[in-house]
Amino acid sequence: MSLALTPFRRGQLATGALFCSLGFQYATWAARIPAIKADLGLTPAQVGILLMAAGVGASVSFPIVMYLVGRVGSRLLSLWSTLALAGVLVALAAAPNYPTALLVLCVDGVFVGCLNTAMNAQGAALEARYERTTMARLHATFSAGSLLAAILASAVLTATSSVMAHFCVAAVLLVLTAAGAQGGLLADDRPVDKSADGPRKKPRTAWRMPSRVALWMCCAMVFGTVTEGSMNDWSTLYMKDVAGASGQIAPLGIAVVSGMMLLARLFADGWRSRWGDGRVVLVGSVLAGSGLACALMAGGVVPALIGFACVGLGVAAVTPCVYVAAAREGTNTLPLVAAMGTTGLLAGPPVIGFVADASSLVWGLALVSLSALVVAVCSTRIGWEPSKAAPEAADDTSVPNDTSVSNDTSVSNDSVEENRR
Repeated sequence: MSLALTPFRRGQLATGALFCSLGFQYATWAARIPAIKADLGLTPAQVGILLMAAGVGASVSFPIVMYLVGRVGSRLLSLWSTLALAGVLVALAAAPNYPTALLVLCVDGVFVGCLNTAMNAQGAALEARYERTTMARLHATFSAGSLLAAILASAVLTATSSVMAHFCVAAVLLVLTAAGAQGGLLADDRPVDKSADGPRKKPRTAWRMPSRVALWMCCAMVFGTVTEGSMNDWSTLYMKDVAGASGQIAPLGIAVVSGMMLLARLFADGWRSRWGDGRVVLVGSVLAGSGLACALMAGGVVPALIGFACVGLGVAAVTPCVYVAAAREGTNTLPLVAAMGTTGLLAGPPVIGFVADASSLVWGLALVSLSALVVAVCSTRIGWEPSKAAPEAADDTSVPNDTSVSNDTSVSNDSVEENRR
């Protein structure tokens, strides 16, 4: 039996490495927030603003991402962003004061936006070229990266409490991952305009106002990532302070959310092929919102765990499906949707914290439930294309449709965008 990897499998592993890197980098610095708080002498309010800084960087990254994707393409941008995020870890560990840490995390948000757009462009192009669904499994590797970061943090802390030592080890691993992934990523198509003077780069398409469909995608993405990120950050505290769980049981909240999300993403590509992306997003977001709402009304540990499981299961396929739809929509849609997704993921948890501080954590998580139901409403306005892709587990001998990835991260022509306005 030959051990050689097919082109699809190489692309899948390389793109999955990018998703894993992003989850790993984010969870690495998030795991050391208590140490950073102690080293810089921060108050809880200052920690909240520090977390918001990453969200601010992500929200303003859209024009930067648009320029860089058009300039260098998704392949190079993903590699450069991974290396930059490795440097951000070292810079954060070396930050001498609070303003510097704010600046570093704002820069972190910008590069997270860059990598988020570039890796999803690679994933969408991989699906389009080989006509297979694989985006959900790629997003599963993001969760795996977070798990690996937690294991590394625990291992490093057994040897030293130094944040710098921890982040340097993590940075080296990110650099090695980028080096290993570069050979399997899809090459970017650099369109040319032949003239009497020889081939020249074709001028990039001018930025246009997003279509109504694109705005619905942005809305679905930001509320979907608010739901996902907030549950990861607040489920344990709810279990302990509201549901009355013991110290040993309380961490099961985040374990249930993360575990169900990871499990669902391993199977979600098959669901997408069978029922289509639109139905998967609609049913999943309704399950997440209604399940969490019922758990909050019932109260108690067991209802909470059931509600958290509904959230993990329901939102697992939301972001993969929306990213694929955004890549099909037009030239500017994917970077904009990715920026909104990063903003929701990073800025959502602090917002829920502010709501909880003003009222209670029950109302904070009620807002998370409402966010999931907003995704359901948005999904009915997107107009999903019927899925024609085969499951990822299909025969690996299929022939690709083309040999490059468009540098504008779109897998459809601009007329599609015009028709959907």
